[in-house]
Amino acid sequence: MAAAGKPGKRRVKRFYDYELLISIIFLCVFGLVMIFSASSYKAQLESGKSYSYVWKQAMFEAVGFVIMIAVSKMDYHKLMIFAWPSYIASYVMLILTMFTPFGVASHGKKRWLKLGPIQFQPTEFVKIALIMLLASLITYYGLRINEELRVRNGWRFWTWESKWWKLVLLSAPLTLLVTKNNLSSGIIIAGIVYVMLFVAMKKKWGFIVLLGGLVAILFVSPYIGDFLESIHVLQDYQLSRIHVWKNPVKYSQSGGYQVLQGLYAIGSGGILGKGLGQSLQKLGFVPEAQNDMIFTIICEELGLFGAICLIAMFVFMIYRFAVIAENAPDLLGSMLVVGIMAHIAIQVILNIAVVTNVIPNTGVTLPFISYGGTSVMLLMVEMGLALSVSNRIRQDENNG
Repeated sequence: MAAAGKPGKRRVKRFYDYELLISIIFLCVFGLVMIFSASSYKAQLESGKSYSYVWKQAMFEAVGFVIMIAVSKMDYHKLMIFAWPSYIASYVMLILTMFTPFGVASHGKKRWLKLGPIQFQPTEFVKIALIMLLASLITYYGLRINEELRVRNGWRFWTWESKWWKLVLLSAPLTLLVTKNNLSSGIIIAGIVYVMLFVAMKKKWGFIVLLGGLVAILFVSPYIGDFLESIHVLQDYQLSRIHVWKNPVKYSQSGGYQVLQGLYAIGSGGILGKGLGQSLQKLGFVPEAQNDMIFTIICEELGLFGAICLIAMFVFMIYRFAVIAENAPDLLGSMLVVGIMAHIAIQVILNIAVVTNVIPNTGVTLPFISYGGTSVMLLMVEMGLALSVSNRIRQDENNG
């Protein structure tokens, strides 16, 4: 106790976002429950063990949770020494996956990299690497990223001193390389770059125009798809996804089958659902029910109420990211969390939009919920980074 007449000693208490931690734990546990429900029938047929998928996922999540806690207790400033090495490693891993025997094909595309006993998707690593690099460079450039436009003869143009274009040039080749083999991950990575630059830069009109243009292109995509395919911008399977999106019934015996079965599952769930474990569509009707289409099983078993509750939990997680980013001790911490927030938000929106046929099928998983060891472990690393930033937020208290 402080002596009479003397001011109390000032001590520093560090914040730790337990609300974010609880939301992560909830989503992981809920994901395990739904993976078991969605995969038990398939797992029983494949291995005779209904719990094989959920057991593997639980092991990955347990290891990922330990890694997350360890990362959250580290100083994220020191972790930034891995930004450039991770960026370079991303190119190496993608090249090894696409052009060497180390790449493993899945559904006709080489998306997995197998190095000895370890097999993983490099695109998940790329997301973290790019978030770290962009956060580091935005912090390094500071106000130079917002150099004002110069006016000459009535025209306004960007100066070479502006640094935003360097970030675009660094991101574009990596994004295109990912997109060539994995459209959904390419869209997510491009979205992460978009959001981080949008937050970092003062002038927003260019971003709004770009977003509006992309939305317009989406709606007219069926009319320009054939042209893009003819000039080899789109692959045949990508063009077929656009056709399926516009008319899934017409292609019900091919690409439209998965879309229609998913919509049947969503529609049959009603308000409160059929009950946990009572899905019929997971019995071989919805392909890969435990992966990309798991949201349809959630809607069928838990109904609209369960789907809204899950979406609300994701919204709460995004809110916690926003709180951490706003109160981060420096620009680096803020931009790191903005990048992570963009990743989670975009991936959730894409997955739900795909399974409800709002946009063409891009084959994207639902974070923390869908089956996938690589995805959940690297998501845990991102969560560790966000918690590390929260742990550097200082709360001053007076003793006395």
